[in-house]
Amino acid sequence: MQNGKLYLGIDAGTGGVRCTVCTANGFCTAAASEPLVDAEVPGLPAGRHEQHPESWWAALVKCVRRLDCDLAQVAALCVDSTSGTVLFLDSSGEPLRPAIMYNDARSASQAARANAAAGDFLNRHGFRFGSSFALPKVLWVMDNEPELFDRAAIICHAADYLAGRLCGACTFTDTSNALKMGCDLFDSSWPAFIASLGIPAEKLPRLLNPGQPAGAVCSSAARETGLPENTCIVAGCTDGTAGFLASGASAEGHWASTLGTTLVIRGISREVIRDPAGRVYCHRHPAGCWLPGAACSVGGECLAHFFPSENLAALDDLAAALRTTDLVCYPLVRRGERFPFTDDAAEGFFSREAASREELYLALLEGVAFAERWAMEVLGSLGANVAGPVFATGGGAASGVWLGIRASVLGRELHVPERAGCEFGAAALAAAPEYGGVADACRGMVRIAHIAAPDAARKDYYEDKYARFRRLCTARGYVTA
Repeated sequence: MQNGKLYLGIDAGTGGVRCTVCTANGFCTAAASEPLVDAEVPGLPAGRHEQHPESWWAALVKCVRRLDCDLAQVAALCVDSTSGTVLFLDSSGEPLRPAIMYNDARSASQAARANAAAGDFLNRHGFRFGSSFALPKVLWVMDNEPELFDRAAIICHAADYLAGRLCGACTFTDTSNALKMGCDLFDSSWPAFIASLGIPAEKLPRLLNPGQPAGAVCSSAARETGLPENTCIVAGCTDGTAGFLASGASAEGHWASTLGTTLVIRGISREVIRDPAGRVYCHRHPAGCWLPGAACSVGGECLAHFFPSENLAALDDLAAALRTTDLVCYPLVRRGERFPFTDDAAEGFFSREAASREELYLALLEGVAFAERWAMEVLGSLGANVAGPVFATGGGAASGVWLGIRASVLGRELHVPERAGCEFGAAALAAAPEYGGVADACRGMVRIAHIAAPDAARKDYYEDKYARFRRLCTARGYVTA
């Protein structure tokens, strides 16, 4: 599609804001990033994480201003942000307290209360509320800060707040962000059990589907950002959903495996995938199907832990030269695992001490790949179609050596998109109304840069080593529920 218009995607992450401006064909014309300044609330008890939402807006304004393009050509924009982060705004749209972040764990007892109240809702949707979800955090504020809760005019998420600042009022959310607030994804509504918990319906934003026109840039936001007044604002999504949309996965059986600090796997399914163990939950795809997914606690963090500030490209070369090792590990560097098994006390392990730096490095790369294969097998056992291609995104996809290992361990090709940042997925959402749908926008804008194929000559090596990996995990009680 060639229409001369530009589309702006904005990703508001934990540490900063990233923006990209794209044509309707997916060519990037400008990009910028801006770190958050003084965002974190200091001195909180362990397990609590809060940020000042004003710092998000300040970073967004600076980031948009830094884009080296003609902003007057931007026809539409979209914002994604962290899933499960929650804010409380007064009637003028001002935050009443710092945002409680997605990784804040204070609300475990409130999560149990939400699960008890939700009833059949949980069975239909195939998940359970946890402390990372927004709804238990809302209940925590209701329990511990009741006066503030009563003063709140609207309860929203990070992407909602920023889109609201752009259009002049925070009145809407999207069904992707609203999943963790308890939105009914089958009919895009707020279910009755939320009101039964004491949360008034008028405090909740109206629900839109990702990619649906939601508002327009107001005059004050236009002055601050340099964007044209009345630029269309399209309903956004969580960062995980935005990353998935940027991956190239677009049909049932397609999976996106995002390897960053941790490993996040998400795919497309015609049916809800229900996991009795609560590890997997489904977002609704903007096109109407489902996005089952789960997050492993292993990932690139193990490289940062064992090789801080080192040249990973040089270590890639050393690992490629080594090729094989009998060293086996589960590369977890923090206590606790979420998927493919659940164990709050789980710790990483090595079958023996590494004989060299390159052997340690190779074993870590393989360990993450084995966890990825295990995760795909669990998804398949739950009824998900895992026969389609895997689209590799995240920082880990920058390593050709790691891609080759992962492709060989999985026994399938890994498709690597040219641009896979969450901000690119948000830009595709911004273009969705022009395309007539999100799926068509993604197919029209995402381009695959290269494909990593399995090494047939190493099949037996990885099959034998994966079997040993699973035996060692079982010996430690790390088993699929």
